[in-house]
Amino acid sequence: MSIDGCGAPEQGAPLPASVDVEKETVITGVVSAEGGPVAGAYVRLLDSSGEFTAEVVTSPAGEFRFFAAPGTWTLRALSRAGNGDATVAADRGINNVAVSVGA
Repeated sequence: MSIDGCGAPEQGAPLPASVDVEKETVITGVVSAEGGPVAGAYVRLLDSSGEFTAEVVTSPAGEFRFFAAPGTWTLRALSRAGNGDATVAADRGINNVAVSVGA
């Protein structure tokens, strides 16, 4: 199910059973500010050269998820609480990333 007509799946939903984490690279995590989750933040996935690849909106619990190729990725979160970046060297399987935002 998508949110507000966005093509991305609902971010708080569990991974579908059809996802084989031994073959796929999943980048997932939570955007937070001052220790609490940030709902409605825009999270951008940037490749190793800084090029925009994808964007999702966080769930009410601040959760986001991308399916990507293995490699180094930057996550850029944009929200009313502030902005923040995190870098992940993602491999096959589930790669958890925390992104903190602040003014």
